[in-house]
Amino acid sequence: MAMAISSSGVSLQRTNSSSYSSGKGCKYAGQSVRALPIRILTVGKKRSPGVQLLVDEYIAKLKSYCHVSDVQIRSNPKNARDARAQVDYEDMAVVNLITSDDWVVLLDERGLDINSEQMADLVGDAGNTGASRLSFCIGGPYGHGQQIRERANISIKLSSMVLNHQIALVVLLEQLYRDHFPA
Repeated sequence: MAMAISSSGVSLQRTNSSSYSSGKGCKYAGQSVRALPIRILTVGKKRSPGVQLLVDEYIAKLKSYCHVSDVQIRSNPKNARDARAQVDYEDMAVVNLITSDDWVVLLDERGLDINSEQMADLVGDAGNTGASRLSFCIGGPYGHGQQIRERANISIKLSSMVLNHQIALVVLLEQLYRDHFPA
């Protein structure tokens, strides 16, 4: 991985595209890509100490390449007994944190099934959209609300299995890290 400083900030260049298992690699191999700041919005309960340790470690590693912020949104902020009301409250909290120039990626079990190379392309493509930030949204126990679904630029899934929000966060951070450091 090579790093170059440009007038717009730090740009990353992939130099080892042969490391992808499919042999195809990222379409940005060997090119400069504008590194957008990344914000991860996660709805859920307080994280376990082990998960928080992993999150902190990944964010520290990623911060050398782009700004990463981790925003936790409390699940069921109004203590609603109805699941639909809970989703609506969480939906409002997430939408209120997103600006008009964010490029929003919804992590959802019904989203597009993408591989690691496509994830790297997605991150690279977001840098070419004119967006000022890349925001990933991980829903609460009952999923995402309608407002954030409509606002999202793309919806992806990290697995064919349903993942707990804490596990989804760790998998997302691993994929973002892998985008910068292909194995």
